[in-house]
Amino acid sequence: MSNKLLFRIHSWSALAVCLPLLVICLTGSVLVFKHEIDTLLMHDKVRVDPLPERQNLDTLLQAVSEANPSHEVVGWVLFEDPARADLVYLIARGSSDWSYLLLDQYRADILALVVSTTHYLTDWLLELHFTLLLHDAGLLLSGLIAVVLCLLGITGLWLHRSFWKNLCTLRTKARRVLYYSDLHKLVGAYASPVLLILGFTGAWWNLTHFYHELEEHADGAEHYVMQQRLYNDQLSLQALHDRSEQDIPDFNATYISLPWEPGQDIRFFGKVESGNPLLSQYASVVQFDAQSGETTSTYDIREQGLGAKTVDSYRRLHFGDFAGLPSRILWCLFGLAPTVLAFTGITLWLKRRPQRRRAAAKASRREQEGLLN
Repeated sequence: MSNKLLFRIHSWSALAVCLPLLVICLTGSVLVFKHEIDTLLMHDKVRVDPLPERQNLDTLLQAVSEANPSHEVVGWVLFEDPARADLVYLIARGSSDWSYLLLDQYRADILALVVSTTHYLTDWLLELHFTLLLHDAGLLLSGLIAVVLCLLGITGLWLHRSFWKNLCTLRTKARRVLYYSDLHKLVGAYASPVLLILGFTGAWWNLTHFYHELEEHADGAEHYVMQQRLYNDQLSLQALHDRSEQDIPDFNATYISLPWEPGQDIRFFGKVESGNPLLSQYASVVQFDAQSGETTSTYDIREQGLGAKTVDSYRRLHFGDFAGLPSRILWCLFGLAPTVLAFTGITLWLKRRPQRRRAAAKASRREQEGLLN
């Protein structure tokens, strides 16, 4: 494939997805620090003063159920940060829409009443980042845009491969077009590895989610409308939690999934002790029968193959939290790189377009003169 064709693919692909790609990248950079922003905006709702021990999960579940008698709890986030409030997902009876509240896990106090999953600013930004506010169609669109981001990274690196010889070259005193050209190549060269990771993992998540929705509801079937509790309310959630940590050695539960559709198990997702910094906090799973409470399966990520571990690593690679604050800062900054690339790229395209037209017209005249002679 010629460089000329690659350049056209790179240029026109960038122009085609420029605006939605900028929205996705800008919101993604902001969301790297989602909790920190929430803490600034609503500290009393998302932060708690830790005590030596949490309340029993059964006590907490009862407090949530009594405060929301028309809802059923379907998910529960147990954050690793002890000063971060629990996040509890609910579905109202007669609905299939998810909502959530925030709970002080030490005092059984509800810190924020039930709201939609897009109620607060950062929640709305997350939905904008994930679906462009277009629901299932947005899943597909954002996934395809992420694929284009990968294409832009690969073609850009190939087109400017010679730039690697002078990676730090930035002719600040040169003509503006040369300066923008250097800046575009410089930012692209440094940011492309991270952008390729973000593009690939984002495409994987969105397209697999879209495929799941398509598979589940291709025949027109609607999401299940919650009518009643779908698990045995005589089961002790705390007892199941404790058993999950016995079923898998060194298991620490971080998310509880309660049935929101008939036939589902109660599942405890969690983190296990491992030397792999890329394994996520939800990598291992213990499942219990929703009626009997018997263990139905265990999934220890440490016992899985390279493929399963690689797919699980996509979470930390996408969020950039695998090395703590330093990697998050880098991911935030590199996530902003497309704003520079878009500005410099469009400027160069507009500057050079008249030149290309004049060159094409000149070549056409020469061809005509040659035919006449």
